[in-house]
Amino acid sequence: MLLTQLKYDLIMFSREIFYLAFSLIIPPVTYIFLGQLFGENTYANGLTYAEVYTPSFILLITFSVIFFAFGFEQVVNRSSGVEKRILLAPVSKKILLVSNILRSIIVTSVGYFFIQMLGIFVYNLPFDYMNFISSYAFFLLLNILLLIFASAIYSFFKEMKSALVFSIVIFQFVMFTGGFALPIEIMPKFVQMIAYLNPLYHMNQLFIAIWNNQLHFDTDTFLSLGYALFLLIISYLIIQRQRKTV
Repeated sequence: MLLTQLKYDLIMFSREIFYLAFSLIIPPVTYIFLGQLFGENTYANGLTYAEVYTPSFILLITFSVIFFAFGFEQVVNRSSGVEKRILLAPVSKKILLVSNILRSIIVTSVGYFFIQMLGIFVYNLPFDYMNFISSYAFFLLLNILLLIFASAIYSFFKEMKSALVFSIVIFQFVMFTGGFALPIEIMPKFVQMIAYLNPLYHMNQLFIAIWNNQLHFDTDTFLSLGYALFLLIISYLIIQRQRKTV
């Protein structure tokens, strides 16, 4: 039953141009475009463009897939009455939830390998097997965190239009304050202050460090981990409270 539902969900995702555009088309195109502009630059700790932006755009794809195809879709189902019909369907709500989670992880994994292959073949990104294992493990952890964040945030929306506007705006916000477009260090001070409040910025910095074997347990690392844990707890409490009010 689960595999059948998962196959159906993957097919439906492939037919949604809106989801595909924001998750599997715009990020890779932007990754290549920025590489043509800044590919020769050297970044913090002597890293190349590919070493910094390959994990960054993998995270951007992960965020896009989960917030659009998982979080936003929950609002669509809620506002269109699909969620109520699900309760009467032979497929349980638990199976549908697990299927949606697995679909998100599968699609984000496709994005992971696609961006990595672009980095290897276009920008000569080095590949290390052990580093790949640690990076992919952390990538799966990021998936879990973003799934919980998305569930909490989109639980407040009842109407599809408001959720759609929020999704488009938050994508732009994350793009420019998460370190995906330009290094935060060269942006105006007020943008830097906003970036420090953006959990994707902290997740991005951790992912870059793990990707390049440069993770050090210093003050910045503990602050990023603590901020993510704090938001995780808040998100969990929101989800539990929203379930009680349903």
